[in-house]
Amino acid sequence: MIIESMELKAYRNYGSLQVSFCPGTNIFYGDNAQGKTNALEAVYLCATTKSHRNAKDREIIQFGQEEAHIKLQIRKEEVPYRIDMHLKKNKAKGIAINGVPIRKASELFGIVNVVFFSPEDLNIIKNGPSERRRFMDLELCQISRLYVHALANYNKTVLQRNKLLKELPFHPEYEKTLDVWDEQLIYYGIQVIRERQQFASRLNSIIGEIHASLTGKKEKLELTYEPNTVPEKFREDLAKSRETDKKQKLTLIGPHRDDMNFLVNQVDIRKFGSQGQQRSAALSLKLSEIELVKQLIRDYPILLLDDVLSELDSSRQEHLLGSIRHIQTMITCTGLDDFVEHRFPLDRVFQVEGGAVLRKADGQK
Repeated sequence: MIIESMELKAYRNYGSLQVSFCPGTNIFYGDNAQGKTNALEAVYLCATTKSHRNAKDREIIQFGQEEAHIKLQIRKEEVPYRIDMHLKKNKAKGIAINGVPIRKASELFGIVNVVFFSPEDLNIIKNGPSERRRFMDLELCQISRLYVHALANYNKTVLQRNKLLKELPFHPEYEKTLDVWDEQLIYYGIQVIRERQQFASRLNSIIGEIHASLTGKKEKLELTYEPNTVPEKFREDLAKSRETDKKQKLTLIGPHRDDMNFLVNQVDIRKFGSQGQQRSAALSLKLSEIELVKQLIRDYPILLLDDVLSELDSSRQEHLLGSIRHIQTMITCTGLDDFVEHRFPLDRVFQVEGGAVLRKADGQK
C-alpha cells in the first residue's frame, strides 16, 4: 500500500498544494505553525473521514473559502485508487472513490490504512480511559466494517437512552420505552465488546516481544481489555443499574465505559509506572498496531509521525527509526539533525514554510 500523491485546495493554510511521495520515508520539516501537521491531517482524513485533532470540517476549510478539496492517489496491490474529498462549511462532506460518489462515509474505511503517532499518543497510558477507547475505535474502524456499523448504532442508542433518562422526571410514562432502547444497547454493545476483546487479544500477542526488544528484555508488558460488562452479563448488569441510571440520568453500563490495562512485570503502569515506562509502553503499542494491521490486511499501513522524535530520548528514537525502514512513512519535524545522527535515509524531503512546500533533492542527508 503506497500513497503516490496528494493535492490540496483551500485546506487550512494551503491555498493549493501538489506533492508526490516516495515509497520510503517522506519528511516535512520547518518551523512550527507552517503547515507540516496539516499535510498529515489531510492523509488521515482520507483514511478515516475524521481529523486526528477532532476538528470540524468548517474549521479545516481555508478562511474566506466555502469548501476545501483533498485528492489522494493510492496504489494497493498494484491496483490504483483515487480518493476525492470535498469539505463543505454547512453540509456533509462529499467523498468519491475512483470518481464514484459513496453514500456513507464508512464505505471509505479499508481503502487506505494509516497509523498516526503524535506526542499526545505518548500519554495514552496515563491519560483517562476515553483516550484508550478512542485508540481502539480508530483502529478497529479501519479494519472491521462490522465494528463501524455496531459502534455507530451503539453510540446513537446511548445518546437516545440518555436523552430519555433526562426526560423521565417530567414524563414518567416514558419509562416503558426504556426496554426498547435496552434491547438495542445490548444488541450492538455485545458486538462492540466482542470485537474489542479480539482486538486486545491480538495486540497482546504482539506487544510483549516488541516491548522486550525496546527495553533490552528488562520489562515484560501485558495488555488486557477491561470491559465495563461482558456479553453474558450485559442484560443483567443493565437491569441492575436502571434505578441508578434514572437517578444520574446517564447510561452507566456498556462498552462506552470500557478501558485497557497495561502491566509491566505485573504492575499497573497507568497508576504506578514511571513516565519513562508509560512512554515506552505507548511506543510499543503503536509499533504493535502497525504489526497487527500487517497481519490482518497482509500489507503494511501508512505511518504518520507528527513531531514524535523530539519527544523521545535517543534510545527510543533509535528503536522507532529502526522499526519503520520498510514502511511508507510521513514524518514532520523542525530539523533534520536526528535523522542524520541516526544515519537514517531521507528518501524524500519537503521544506514547509507558510503553507508553501519546497521539495529538496531525493536522498538528501
